[in-house]
Amino acid sequence: LQLVESGGGSVQPGGSLRLSCVVSGFALEYYSIGWFRQAPGKERERVACISSIGNNTNYADSVKGRFAVSRDNTRNMAWLQMNNLKPEDTAVYYCAARSWYGTGVVCPANMDYWGRGTQVSVSS
Repeated sequence: LQLVESGGGSVQPGGSLRLSCVVSGFALEYYSIGWFRQAPGKERERVACISSIGNNTNYADSVKGRFAVSRDNTRNMAWLQMNNLKPEDTAVYYCAARSWYGTGVVCPANMDYWGRGTQVSVSS
């Protein structure tokens, strides 16, 4: 069971990045997907969550209107589109999965499976 993130990098404020999460070893449709981030010296926080079916989503207040989470169960992939990036978005971003089949947006802190993360740096 594996989740692998990609798409991180360094951008200037106002720029965009699209993170990808490739899932292998299980059928993604039975899992909700969350994107989390952890900045140096700070606790890990949930950024976005998407239900296993129905594409229901929720977001941290700090990223609402700028970030968008999506998924394709047929490809076993999920994405986090990040627009209008700010220096405070700098962090390691993680993709995580929680066993949950339904339209509920379920992404607790103790997700079942985690990727290794991808670094996002925003600075001028």
